[in-house]
Amino acid sequence: MIRASLGRLTPTEKRPALALLASYPVAGLETVARFAERSGVSGPTVLRLVAKLGLPSYLDFQKRLRDELELRGQAPLAKAPPPERKAKKRSDFLGTYASAIVDNIERSVADVSRADFDSVADLLSDPRRRILLLGGRFTSSLATHFYLHLRELRPRVELVSGQTAAWVEHLLDAGRNDVLVVFDIRRFQDDVVAFAREAAATGARVVLFTDTWVSPIAAVATHVFAMRTSMPSSWESFAALSALVEALVVRVHERRWGDSRRRMERLEAFRTHLTAGNP
Repeated sequence: MIRASLGRLTPTEKRPALALLASYPVAGLETVARFAERSGVSGPTVLRLVAKLGLPSYLDFQKRLRDELELRGQAPLAKAPPPERKAKKRSDFLGTYASAIVDNIERSVADVSRADFDSVADLLSDPRRRILLLGGRFTSSLATHFYLHLRELRPRVELVSGQTAAWVEHLLDAGRNDVLVVFDIRRFQDDVVAFAREAAATGARVVLFTDTWVSPIAAVATHVFAMRTSMPSSWESFAALSALVEALVVRVHERRWGDSRRRMERLEAFRTHLTAGNP
């Protein structure tokens, strides 16, 4: 809601909005006076922001934040589906579930900033930049999928994987020419958040793929893609996140077509030689 409202806020109203995003959701759980002081604005400005978000009062605003905090920590067992009724046994479960996936993708893509999408495509297409990719316990599969595509399209792509203690090796030479692409959805993973913060501290740009609950990494990210993952089940859906990853792969391929084609041709030649058993 906050990110979607930025375009219609006045410059003064944007200050508390950005302060909240930078320290989410802690800033919004403070008193109006403390939130205003943190943002460098007046109390009435904070209240105007709340009104533009469509909330009737500051108390309602804080209740939304507290409810969101509770939902952020939900485990799959807390989201168990209701028991199936006999009347529903003949319903088209697969069709209903697929419709929910399609709805997630369409609504997520509609919310993606085209400027952010193009900026991230530019970053990933720049061969001068080293690209690091990292995911959590489940989202590491998305990071790996992205990595396998990008390494065929361009050089200097690294997957941060294995034990957490080994991750720091990727930070040794990190700096302003690096980009960390990180995946983090609720229940947000502390070691992934810590790594992203360290990467940002080196000057690296952080591109965050998260869900609508928004990972704490957003506070240090230069680009945030908050995609819909909730489904009528105990589990989250990665479909919208995967769709955005695939769209970025295609965009990078288009922008680096000449270099990528030559790189892929060399790769295919190596594969042919290895398969044929040639020296």
